[in-house]
Formats: sequence, structure tokens, C-alpha cells
Amino acid sequence: MKATGIVRRIDDLGRVVIPKEIRRTMRIREGDPLEIYTDREGEVIFKKYSPIGELAQFAAQYAETLAKTCGISVVICDRDAVIACAGIPKREYTDRKLTAEAEKIVENRQFYTAGDEPVLLTDGGSLTIRCLMPIITEGDLTGCVASVTDPDSDAKPIAPDLEAKLIQTAAGFLGRQLES
Repeated sequence: MKATGIVRRIDDLGRVVIPKEIRRTMRIREGDPLEIYTDREGEVIFKKYSPIGELAQFAAQYAETLAKTCGISVVICDRDAVIACAGIPKREYTDRKLTAEAEKIVENRQFYTAGDEPVLLTDGGSLTIRCLMPIITEGDLTGCVASVTDPDSDAKPIAPDLEAKLIQTAAGFLGRQLES
């Protein structure tokens, strides 16, 4: 574990403030859920909780089905990183952080289709977003489903209206799965 040299006291209500530098580095926002663990050495560990991460295997199967049946590259993300993908190299993109621009699109809570200026999905990646739909669960933003394209690829895209409906359906379905 990395030492930060920052010491905080617990207040009379049992609260502790996580320093701004750590929140910024770890992309922890106000209202984000955190899991609290203890280990055998008595350390307390805070970990960002990703509700959609609980469905990672199911999300991967859903993405794989979309990719095989419709020929589109699909990425399913939590609020920060890719958790499942299909139609693109899994090892290269799984767990990769979203770009600031992609995060802003997700935070907007609206369906997004690519405009004139391409938006990269992940830091250090070449995939651009074709369309993206946030996953909303009980009013909370939990992630997104996106179709992506590689600018170097010569893959023929499907009809944009159909692609949009498939991505919106996937996001709605995953949101419902998280609610149950």
C-alpha cells in the first residue's frame, strides 16, 4: 500500500475526511459508494464500489451477443473504466480508464451520438465513440453502454438508427438488472 503522509482524525460521529488529492487521484466524487474492508493486519481499506461491476460476467455476455449478432463493437463501463467489451481486444481495453470527455458525456445522462469531432473512449486508446447511453439505476448513474469504432478499421457500420436502439436497449436492460 502506498503511504501518503496524510493523517486525519475521526470526528465524534465516526466520520473521516478523505483528502481532496486522494479523491481526485482515485476519481472519487461526492456521493460515490465505497466498500470498507479490513485485513488481517488490522488495516482499514476503502474501495470504490461499482454496482455494474457485480454484473461484469453478464455484461460481457450481453456485449458478446451484440457484437456477434449485429457486427458492432460494444463497450460496457462503470463510471470510470471499461468492465466488459466485445468486438475489440478485451485485454487491451478491459479496466482502462475513460477519457475526461467520455466521462462528461456519461455525466450528461443523455443519449449521445458522434458528431464531427471524434471523442476517444479511453485514455491511451484509439477507439472513438459512435453512440453512448448512460446506465441509470434507481435514478443513479452507474455506467454506460457504447458502440465504438477504430479509425483504422474498415468494418462496415450498421444502420445508425438500429445501432442507437440496440445501445439504448442494452443500457436500459442492464439498469433494470441492477435494480432487481
